[in-house]
Amino acid sequence: MLYSIGKLILYLYFTIFRRVKIEGKENIPQEGPVLLYANHPSAWDMFLIAVYMKRKVHYMAKAELFKSPVLSLLLKSLGAFPVSRGKGDVGSIRNVFRLLEQGKVVGIFPEGTRTPKKDPKKRKAGAAMMALHSKAPILPVGVEWNKKIFSKVRVVFGEPFLMLPKEEGKHIPKEELILLTDEIINKIYELIDVRE
Repeated sequence: MLYSIGKLILYLYFTIFRRVKIEGKENIPQEGPVLLYANHPSAWDMFLIAVYMKRKVHYMAKAELFKSPVLSLLLKSLGAFPVSRGKGDVGSIRNVFRLLEQGKVVGIFPEGTRTPKKDPKKRKAGAAMMALHSKAPILPVGVEWNKKIFSKVRVVFGEPFLMLPKEEGKHIPKEELILLTDEIINKIYELIDVRE
């Protein structure tokens, strides 16, 4: 109930105050587990993407956001769950796999933090690790954001793809996982033609 009301309010906000252009909605899988990976240019991204998807997105969000009781309630009602960044939060990773096993959509920002433009230094090995271990399809989403009110905002849903390990059961070093995360991020930015 709260989720539906929140979506409606946000939809009205984006419709009235933002010129949102949505592309590639036909690429969103209608059922089954999905890892939604997007760039993160603004604080609005998780709300913006969720508003234009019929399926509920369960976002992995930094634990600091859940310290405020009001914001925590809002985020949890939107399906978000906390992750402690830089600490190897095993509980959050398990939560991702549990949600995927239930056929849910899990939203993650592989750059790990808000990034106004592509930054090769910002990428997390966990993005590739979760894709490889879950074998869930990746839905790349590119967000083109403008801070100015009434300015054009663009959201592009790319074609889902699979990231499968070269050898089953083989340990993949962190360096290789980071390179694979780079591939995911490149696919995201290609959707909105953003150059480094």
